[in-house]
Amino acid sequence: MNQDKIWDAYQNDKDLQFMGCRDGGRIDFFSKLIPQSVSVLNIGVGLGRLEKLLFEKGVDVHSLDPSEASIANLQSSIGLGEKAKVGYSQDIPFSENYFDFVIMTEVIEHLSDAVLKKTISEVSRVLKPGGMFVGSVPANENLIEGVVICPHCGERFHRWGHLQSFSALSLRKAIAASFEEVSVQRIVFLDFKSLNWKGKLAACLRWLQARLGKTGSNQNFYFSARMNYK
Repeated sequence: MNQDKIWDAYQNDKDLQFMGCRDGGRIDFFSKLIPQSVSVLNIGVGLGRLEKLLFEKGVDVHSLDPSEASIANLQSSIGLGEKAKVGYSQDIPFSENYFDFVIMTEVIEHLSDAVLKKTISEVSRVLKPGGMFVGSVPANENLIEGVVICPHCGERFHRWGHLQSFSALSLRKAIAASFEEVSVQRIVFLDFKSLNWKGKLAACLRWLQARLGKTGSNQNFYFSARMNYK
């Protein structure tokens, strides 16, 4: 399975991009989370909407993504220039102690154990002392339900390229190796603007279910962790 080909298509093919990059209120959540006048690295740009919202807010936003087309689009559409770079989370092409925040929302479930370990180390390297690592993953995902088979070669793969399924405990354990004050919360990202009254009622029930710690459909874990101040 070639992750680069999967996400290059979902992020840049106009016929596919809203299938793979639906944010369901997630991007609005993270854009509101970040304060003004801080430096931020977003790893895994999707359709670039988070960058645009943060840029408009006055955040010093930087981007990292394997897709050359996605990075070129950000460089031209909001003038990020060299602040948007092609690359991978396990080898971040920015200096150490550089950012106040690093964001990885719906990204680390795409990483193998070895790549995730290197990624966590790299994120801690580029964050300033006291900097924050924030993001999200699908909650307790059943990976088998997303498996498809290529009709040409017979390869089995997850349709979104997911390699990991996280519980709250396993996610906290993965991050805590390099960070302090690790928090993991079950959450439902909601986009009320796109819903009718029935949809809003159903969404409120899903939100309450997640707040009570009950498993349900389309739930995520939101995580945050702080670098030590040494």
